[in-house]
Amino acid sequence: MTASAHDRFDLTGRVALVIGGSSGIGRAIALGLADAGADVVASSRRSREVADVAKEIRAKGRRSLALTSDVLERATLENLHSETVAALGKVDILVNAAGTTKRMPTLEMSEKDWRTILRTNLTGMFHTCQIVAPGMVKQGWGRIINVASLATFVAFFEVAAYGVSKAGVGALTKSLAIELARHGVCVNAIAPGFFPTELNEMLLENTPRGREVLQRTPMGRYGRLEELVGTCIFLASESASFMTGQILAVDGGFLASGVNQ
Repeated sequence: MTASAHDRFDLTGRVALVIGGSSGIGRAIALGLADAGADVVASSRRSREVADVAKEIRAKGRRSLALTSDVLERATLENLHSETVAALGKVDILVNAAGTTKRMPTLEMSEKDWRTILRTNLTGMFHTCQIVAPGMVKQGWGRIINVASLATFVAFFEVAAYGVSKAGVGALTKSLAIELARHGVCVNAIAPGFFPTELNEMLLENTPRGREVLQRTPMGRYGRLEELVGTCIFLASESASFMTGQILAVDGGFLASGVNQ
């Protein structure tokens, strides 16, 4: 019998692990997956925020755990995965949403800042996929959803390390997609447009940069975090069973934009 449209988006019985899931984009996605029926573990370095989002997930009637992790420390990711599997039985959906940035002229950037950004945004994602994906391969089903960026496609002034890391996210997503496709694991990415969060609000709010962003975005506004959730639910669901290696921009038309006036 063919599943209904509702059933194909229903995540009941699935277990999701959201890295960087206690604030910003990751938190919105974690709560959205819970609304769609999944049990969700949203992890980050901040224990208080992790506990708060776990409480919110449980309030929706889903299972959750308050487990911290640091993408700069592989051992913490291994512990997060093992404790999640021990308590919830498996991981079906992995969302990699941890990220950082720093604006400065590329020629003046220190080696330390460069390494921190690449390790946080790209190497940590690589480690998490290495840790979590084998279980998906074994069970013959999985969804990996990486948070890319418009910087995966185009350059932004004085954030070269961030752009390099996000271009790498695109390449990693496609590489894993073709390696894992035969095992029933779909690997895709979301490229958000401009959504004010703790990470970028200082660069956007009431700045020339922010005004340029709005001018180049055909919808003429920033995105709202809830506007990312549906795309993530789709990629995590049975509806995306023949979709892999894709990077979906949710950007108000930014990448399509040429002359807007």
